Amino acid sequence: MFGLEALDLARIQFAFTISFHILFPAITIGLASYLAVLEGLWLKTHNDTYRDLYHFWSKIFAVNFGMGVVSGLVMAYQFGTNWSRFSDFAGSVTGPLLTYEVLTAFFLEAGFLGVMLFGWNKVGRNLHFFATVMVAIGTLISTFWILASNSWMQTPQGYEIVNGQVIPVDWLAVIFNPSFPYRLLHMSTAAFVATAFFVGSSAAWHLLRGKDNPAIRTMLSMAMWMALIVAPIQAVIGDFHGLNTLKHQPAKIAAIEGHWENHGDEPTPLILFGWPDMKEERTKLAVEIPYLGSLILTHSLDKQVPALKEFPPEDRPNSTIVFWSFRIMVGLGFLMIFTGLWSLWLRKRDKLYTSRPFLYLALWMGPSGLIAILAGWFTTEIGRQPWVIYGLMRTADASSNHSFMQMSITLIMFVVVYFALFGAGLGYMMRLVRKGPKIDEGKETNEGGPGQKRTPARPLSAADDNGDSDHSPSLTKEI
Repeated sequence: MFGLEALDLARIQFAFTISFHILFPAITIGLASYLAVLEGLWLKTHNDTYRDLYHFWSKIFAVNFGMGVVSGLVMAYQFGTNWSRFSDFAGSVTGPLLTYEVLTAFFLEAGFLGVMLFGWNKVGRNLHFFATVMVAIGTLISTFWILASNSWMQTPQGYEIVNGQVIPVDWLAVIFNPSFPYRLLHMSTAAFVATAFFVGSSAAWHLLRGKDNPAIRTMLSMAMWMALIVAPIQAVIGDFHGLNTLKHQPAKIAAIEGHWENHGDEPTPLILFGWPDMKEERTKLAVEIPYLGSLILTHSLDKQVPALKEFPPEDRPNSTIVFWSFRIMVGLGFLMIFTGLWSLWLRKRDKLYTSRPFLYLALWMGPSGLIAILAGWFTTEIGRQPWVIYGLMRTADASSNHSFMQMSITLIMFVVVYFALFGAGLGYMMRLVRKGPKIDEGKETNEGGPGQKRTPARPLSAADDNGDSDHSPSLTKEI
């Protein structure tokens, strides 16, 4: 069907499940740190606005965290069901790395998550803040181990092959492989930026509907400060990551650039737009800027970038896909930087909360960070092909021996269940966002803080039946 084989369906199934999953940890990482900052500011300043925002976003965090855990478990099972040959070949490396994540990050998060979400009126302020910080650290430790495993598949080191299996001989080399530091920083920063625009979009939505209070303004202000500072940093990290990729995965860079061949000693141009054709081995309708490819990728005006024709056809990634996925990521990155700079300009003129054109931009930029993460992930993973472990094991040799019919049935089941289950979860999250923070939340007593008697947080019963007290249009319709 459509020229697809069982291997293609296995790849599509994994891509589908990871595309759902990666969205939840990204928001979890950002929101966990955001909650730690909010509670810390509340403890330092005693400003109730920070407390109210903490209660509001902790509910959304709880729902998002749960969906992230569920979607992640499914992915882990796929290694055994659809990619058993990969597990047999490299399980001695990837298995322990994922186990380390469970033993460190997951246990840490699970141990303190209950205190964070339900211990507000049961433990002291310092202990509750400590629990929130531990959950935030746990999400970053989880990112550490997951990226260590995936980065090793991109740039494997510290191993030997014995009897057809990978055997780790240097765990420090395995973990801190050449691409790991860049990919860890790039992914963690992406999570913070994505969360910032998610929070900023929520604030913009309420401001556009006339709901203007200190909590909403604080949401927008903090989000735009994060965008202003972190989005340019992410661009710098991305540049270093690109240089590392050029060194260790030159075919991926050639595919990203849609660069097919070098001519003599001419510097490599940058192809802004075009359509890489894998069959004709050229990029059609290319719009080029001379010298810029060499300048960006080699930081010189005379060095050349490796071209796709320098690699055998069977070793070339699909340039058509990664060429455009990379440009979507970069284009959204520039929009994020522009949004941050515009917010600074408006802030100096005291118009940050009243400029409707800017608020509409902030609203529509809400999913931009998540889309950029997906585009970057597609670039990374498809750009690694045809290798599942770069230079060691091809994707075609890693899959289980399933039939086309088996893979078709399971793929359809995944699509139906995922859209039903996680669609409902995302809809519920949007209902929580639509309600917005209550500025009087937590004021049943004089203190209303940890250790004080008040109504406990109940993330799964936070939204009322219709999800909105002012009956305004849904956020999902607006986005």
